[in-house]
Amino acid sequence: MLLSDWLRWVFHAVTTARLRSLLTALGISIGIAAVTLLTSIGEGIRGYLLDSFSQFGTRIIAVTPGKTETGGMPGLLSAVRPLTLDDAMHLGRLAHVDAVVPLLQGTAKIESEEFSRDTDVLGVGPDMARGWRFTVAQGRFLPPGELENSRYFAVIGSRVREELFPADNPLGRYVRIGGTRFRVIGVMASKGQLLGYDLDDAVYIPADLAMQMFNKESLMEVDVVFRETTTSAEMSERIKAVMIERHGDEDFTLFTQEDMLSTLDRILSMLKVAVGALGGVALIVGGVGVLTIMTTALRERTQEIGLLRAVGCTRQQILWMFLGEAVLLSGLGGVLGLVIVAVLVVTLHVVAPGLPITLQPGYLLASLALSCGVGLAAGISPAMNAAALDPIEALRAE
Repeated sequence: MLLSDWLRWVFHAVTTARLRSLLTALGISIGIAAVTLLTSIGEGIRGYLLDSFSQFGTRIIAVTPGKTETGGMPGLLSAVRPLTLDDAMHLGRLAHVDAVVPLLQGTAKIESEEFSRDTDVLGVGPDMARGWRFTVAQGRFLPPGELENSRYFAVIGSRVREELFPADNPLGRYVRIGGTRFRVIGVMASKGQLLGYDLDDAVYIPADLAMQMFNKESLMEVDVVFRETTTSAEMSERIKAVMIERHGDEDFTLFTQEDMLSTLDRILSMLKVAVGALGGVALIVGGVGVLTIMTTALRERTQEIGLLRAVGCTRQQILWMFLGEAVLLSGLGGVLGLVIVAVLVVTLHVVAPGLPITLQPGYLLASLALSCGVGLAAGISPAMNAAALDPIEALRAE
């Protein structure tokens, strides 16, 4: 049998029962569309979250009070010293350190002359804007060099500025934060949201004043931003040595930005695979549909198979003819599935423009190959049964 004859027979077999072939391809297309769309949304969310966390920089080591690992002898008590501004100042003197950001967070009422609202208050150091890659839209950030005995200055987020000073310039104006009077010296540029937290709906004040306001003895965290001249591992060792020397014990925990991004990437990758596997259920159903149709086609073409064998077709040629029909049906379903995905993506961009969807050519080609693979797997059994038919008995079949 020539290749052209084989192709002509396969296309004729698919196009003879067009409605049946279309319904079979539709079953595959739904599975392919589900797998491709869900995987693309998962990849889009993964990229979005990684970009969101990376916007603060990747050369950051966070020092938090308390040890997260279990250790020590049972029955012995160990005290955890608070994380202080003095600790932050000593860490800032280390080599290769670019910025140190002490952090304390709370919620308080902020009041202007006409308006008031509850908002997040972040006690930070003067290096925060540079260390976290934040931009000041108006005015300036907290004065450099002030970690203790700070002046009552405040920098407000863009949304707080819109709420409290909708028509006025806030620079130089006074606000009351938690009952204490602060002077506004700057407005941050819009930063957006991160995991539902509005970065623009915040007020930034000196960390020592925030500790007094919230009656805290310890900082929540100290972020150490280091230069490219060293590595995360080397910087972690230097920080650990200084903190152990000051506290007498390792009563703190270090988190590197690389570790956090790596952990987040693993979690999101597993989530993407799990979501894609859920869509694969529909693809399995489509494969069962191909198996059913090919089994039906075998019963309908028994005499045709006997005639082909009688005129010289080998068992292997019969096998490949049925496999070709199954792969063609599934391939058409895959193409139809990709068309459905394209329509859904355009619709989602219009209806939900904020939903991150990443369509990668590799995923699309893999989806098309997957559909052909499903068809090949579903057509093996009917094709082998067709090749195994006795030509004389097949010609006698009714």
